[in-house]
Amino acid sequence: MYSPTPSDWREANRKRWDERVPLHLASEYYDLEAFRSGKDPLRPFELAEVGDVTGRSLLHLQCHIGLDTLSWARHGASRVVGLDFSEPAVDAARDLAAELGFTADQASFVAADVYDAASAVPDSSYDIVYTGVGALCWLPDIQRWAETAAALVASPSSQLRSSRGDPNGGFLYLSEFHPLADILDDATGSRIAYDYFARDAWIEETPGGYADMTTPTVHNRTVEWQHPVGEVVSALAAAGLRIDFLHEHDTTLFERFGSLELRDGVYQFPADRPRIPLMYSLRASKVR
Repeated sequence: MYSPTPSDWREANRKRWDERVPLHLASEYYDLEAFRSGKDPLRPFELAEVGDVTGRSLLHLQCHIGLDTLSWARHGASRVVGLDFSEPAVDAARDLAAELGFTADQASFVAADVYDAASAVPDSSYDIVYTGVGALCWLPDIQRWAETAAALVASPSSQLRSSRGDPNGGFLYLSEFHPLADILDDATGSRIAYDYFARDAWIEETPGGYADMTTPTVHNRTVEWQHPVGEVVSALAAAGLRIDFLHEHDTTLFERFGSLELRDGVYQFPADRPRIPLMYSLRASKVR
């Protein structure tokens, strides 16, 4: 399934995500009714690692339908902006923000490619640039992503939008599935089956998706890329950010392998199996 990047990679992925927006809005996975009632979809380790966002501006790249974005607003961010390349997803996020009573100044959403974020979002810099889980695999050029994201992190000399400011500048926070999990066999995750350092695209025709496996779908082709952790860290450092921490986690958010067990709301390998990282998170600060 490895192949050179096809010319229609962006359009193929966008069609798939566009088609799945109504499925996600109706799914138990996203559970919009619970979200409307106050359920927080942010992971506990994200809340701990990002820290207090009160009075800070936050940009969420590749935000999908905006649940995580709006959750940061609920946690006190003074202004949140979500960006996604799927217009139906952005429309859904805008509708949800309005339904929850957020003004356009408090929460806004932009339909644009992530590589064009610097010219598409309303402000030139943000206290926090946030990227949630499952985003990087859709991007072929991680160096360009890092440069784009870093350019949007507020520098120490910027007039930050936050009421309290930060003499050390803003930071980027990334929470992502660990690429090590992508090289293990799909059934049990017990043996190496794929190439960790593969640079070609991974192309599949997969109906349905993680939030709805039963509803028939038309646009099933995906084009994805694997990005080793070292590549991501090096790209951010080269873009001028200082890596504050890199944490690896032995839990994940869905049943990636049949052998995983659901414990305390997250999926883990059985206690008698050696642990491996299934997710990772990092923070990188603007210091110049």
